[in-house]
Amino acid sequence: MTYEIVFTKRAVKDLEKLEQKVKDRIIQKLRECKLDPLAHAKKLTNPKLGSFRFKIGDYRVIFDLDDRIIVILRVGHRKTIYQ
Repeated sequence: MTYEIVFTKRAVKDLEKLEQKVKDRIIQKLRECKLDPLAHAKKLTNPKLGSFRFKIGDYRVIFDLDDRIIVILRVGHRKTIYQ
């Protein structure tokens, strides 16, 4: 069974700021992670941002899981996403 992906308004803004090549790569990886997101995710130590993260090159996708829904909270470069 696959998970549904939902973006917050903030995540959509983050994604729109990125160049097209990076956006395409992130979207492709998210599609691949729909089957088993926890196999590709790492739990965050600071729950203020979110519960989990995907690592996609130099970019990070911060997300929470809610039943069968992946809620994308933030998308950004690894240097600035945790600030």
